[in-house]
Amino acid sequence: MKDFVLSIDQGTTSTRSIVFNRAYQNCGSGQMEFAQHFPQSGWVEHEAEDLWTTTLETAQKAMKTAGITADQVAAIGITNQRETAVVWDRRTGQAIHRAIVWQDRRTSEHCARLRADGHAELVAERTGLLIDPYFSATKIAWLLENVSGAREAAEAGHLAFGTVDSWLIYKLTGGKRHVIDVTNASRTMLCNIGTAEWDADLLKLFNIPRSILPDILSNIDDFGTTEPDLFGGAIAIKGVAGDQQAAVIGQACFTPGMMKSTYGTGCFALLNTGTDRVASNNRLLTTIAYRLNGEIHYALEGSIFIAGAAVQWLRDGLKMIGKASETAELAAKADPGQRVYLVPAFTGLGAPWWDAEARGAMFGMTRNTGPAEFARAALESVCFQTRDLLGAMRKDWPGQADTLLRVDGGMSANDWIMQRLADILGVAVDRSASTEVTALGAAWLAGHGAGIWPDQKGFAADWHRERQFTPSMEGAERAALLKGWDSAVQCTLAFGKKP
Repeated sequence: MKDFVLSIDQGTTSTRSIVFNRAYQNCGSGQMEFAQHFPQSGWVEHEAEDLWTTTLETAQKAMKTAGITADQVAAIGITNQRETAVVWDRRTGQAIHRAIVWQDRRTSEHCARLRADGHAELVAERTGLLIDPYFSATKIAWLLENVSGAREAAEAGHLAFGTVDSWLIYKLTGGKRHVIDVTNASRTMLCNIGTAEWDADLLKLFNIPRSILPDILSNIDDFGTTEPDLFGGAIAIKGVAGDQQAAVIGQACFTPGMMKSTYGTGCFALLNTGTDRVASNNRLLTTIAYRLNGEIHYALEGSIFIAGAAVQWLRDGLKMIGKASETAELAAKADPGQRVYLVPAFTGLGAPWWDAEARGAMFGMTRNTGPAEFARAALESVCFQTRDLLGAMRKDWPGQADTLLRVDGGMSANDWIMQRLADILGVAVDRSASTEVTALGAAWLAGHGAGIWPDQKGFAADWHRERQFTPSMEGAERAALLKGWDSAVQCTLAFGKKP
C-alpha cells in the first residue's frame, strides 16, 4: 500500500524533508543547513547545487527514518523559498551562477529606473506586485547581462530559468521536466495572474526570452517522476506551492475571509479573497493563493520585516535576555502604567508602509523602563504590525470584518504574544495542532493528487487547532494602545525622511 507522502520544504537557510502517513502524522524527517553567501553588501546568494544535494539527502534520510521504501510513497510534494532565481544550462544541467536569493537587493537601481519610467502601473495591473528587487524578474535580467555568454546562450535556447521548485523538479526528474507551479510563477513579476500565463509585455520590459521560462502548472498536477536510482524506485511528484501559499493550504484557509500569519524572523500574512482578485490601494500585494480544479483563488499578502528578529535583538544585541522564551514572563511583569513602544524598523518598514529609509525607534521610556518593558514592547510590536496589515486588508476588501486568523511559525508557541495578538486585533486567533503546516500543505497537495487524502472540504474538516486565543481587552484600552502605536509609527517615518 502507498500509505505515505514525502514532503520537501526547501527554505532560505535549511532544507527539511518529512514523511507523512495517511493520518497526517510525521513519521520521519531530515534537515540540513547550507551556506549563505554575501559577495557584496546587500547581495545574497546560494549555491544551486547545495539546494539540490540537501534536498536529496534530507529526503533519503526522512524515508530511512520512517523505515519506508519508494514503493510505499504515494507522491512527493514540494514547497520552497519563493522568488529566488536559478538559471542553468540545459546542455550540462549545471547552474551558470549562484542562485540569487529573494533577500538580494542588487537590482535596486534597475527597479528604481523602471518606476521612474512609469512602468509600476503595468506591473501592478498584470502581476499584483510592486516593482522591487524582491521578485525574480530583475534577478533573471541581471544574470543574463552579467554572466559571460549568458545572453547569447539564452537566445540560442540553451538556458533555463526556474524558481527553486523548478530547479529541484528538473534535478529530481533527471532533466526531463522544466515546470513551475502557479504560485511560484506569480512571484516572478513576469506572470499575468489573471490568466496564469507568462506575459509578453513584461518579458519585453525585462528583456527576458520566453524560451528560458518553465511551463506553468496547477498546484496539483503532473510534475514528473523521480529518477529511480535516487530513492530506490520512481516516485510521482504531484503537488507544489511556494512556502507562504503552502502554509495557507496547510492551515486549510480555503474559505474567503480566512487569514494565516506565519511568525518567524519576519512575518508573512495572507488573506484568502477567493476568486476575487482584489487590487490593493494600501501597498499590499495581490497574489495567487492556489489553483485547484482549474479555478484560481487569490490572496492579499503583507509582510513584516521584523517579528522574531526583535526578540533576537533583545537577546543578542542588548543582552537583556538569555533565551527567547524568557520574553513572555518578562512581558507579563511589565509596568502597566508605562506605555513603551518599539517600532522595529531596523531594515525599514514593510507593508503597508514600504519605507526602506525608516529606522528603529523606542518611545515612551522613563527612568523606570527596564527589560520587562522592553520585552513587552518587542512582543507587542509584532501584534501592532499585524494589526496594520489586517487594517490595510480590510480597507482593500471592505465588508470582510469577520476575519478568522490562523497562526504558525516559531513565535506562535508563545502564549503571551498570541493572547496579546487576539486582544490587539480584536479577533480570535487559532493556533494549529500541527507544527509543520508549510510542509503539510505541500504534502496535502501531493496526497490528494495521488488519491490517498481527501479534497479541500475533507482536509479542512481534519484540521485541528491546538488552542484558540479570544480577545479579552476592553475596547477603550485597545483604542488607546493603537493610538499610541500610530503616533510612534508616524514619528518614525518622519525621522526617516531625508532633509
